[in-house]
Amino acid sequence: MQNPEATRLDHVQHYWDHGYAVIRGLFSPDEMQAVQAESRRIYAEGLKHHATYRDRNVLFEILPESFAGQRYVLQAHWVAWFSPLFEKIRRDPHVLAVMAPLLGQDIKQVAQQIHWKPPGATRRTGYRFHQDLRFRERQDVYRDLMTSYINTGLAIDPATTANGCLRIFPNSHQRGYLGLSDDGPIMKGSTQDHELIAAGLDPQQAIDIELAPGDLALWGLLTVHGSNANTSAKDRAFAIQSYVRASTSDRGEWAFRDGKSVQLGDEPKICKYEQLHEKPGPFYSEDRWFESEDGR
Repeated sequence: MQNPEATRLDHVQHYWDHGYAVIRGLFSPDEMQAVQAESRRIYAEGLKHHATYRDRNVLFEILPESFAGQRYVLQAHWVAWFSPLFEKIRRDPHVLAVMAPLLGQDIKQVAQQIHWKPPGATRRTGYRFHQDLRFRERQDVYRDLMTSYINTGLAIDPATTANGCLRIFPNSHQRGYLGLSDDGPIMKGSTQDHELIAAGLDPQQAIDIELAPGDLALWGLLTVHGSNANTSAKDRAFAIQSYVRASTSDRGEWAFRDGKSVQLGDEPKICKYEQLHEKPGPFYSEDRWFESEDGR
């Protein structure tokens, strides 16, 4: 394992200045082989569900045969509750070395996701440009969101322009909330240039964040980002973990307390979705968000 103390920390100023940063080679190739194998195992677990499945924080987002002709898994949330490897990754010393200069020694985790872009599911593997502030349904339970909440994305597979890598508008965090894609699901269609221009963004300023396995990207709640559909023959697995300075949030699972990693407890704490407090699951969702307006 690499020495986490050797992690380059020049990402800190770049993050505050530009709304994103990239750390290369945070996890070694050997470490990533294990992560890739576990990602494949989790994907296979998701395929056992005929439709989108929810059990408290755990979610499998399923694209069913009725739409794509074959079943695909698009997302899994909070796999740490059944994957010992991802439970360790969420609170790994590598992660603390990156996050502590930004958030301090006491850090909670609000989200954990794996996104896949299976080639056969091309029509629903893109993400419209958006800002993640949209998904903080209860902003009253968070404080100082703009400086205390950070998203991280770990490349499990190579992330390339062809297979739909993360795309970011540098410095867009300085523009406030722009309302992009607020009219519907972000995994349906693509953001048109006229929408970006109307929001004051130059479409030519978006950059592709190409990553090798083990690279980590960071971005904030106001950073405009999205991704294109996968047009290649290769999948793109991408692990997203969101962290918050503990003193500013009433939500989340502890990841680090006083600089020491904290294992998950016996029972999940509802981290994001308000409706889960009344209907924690397990249940299936038959919502057909993935269909176009004409039902195709």
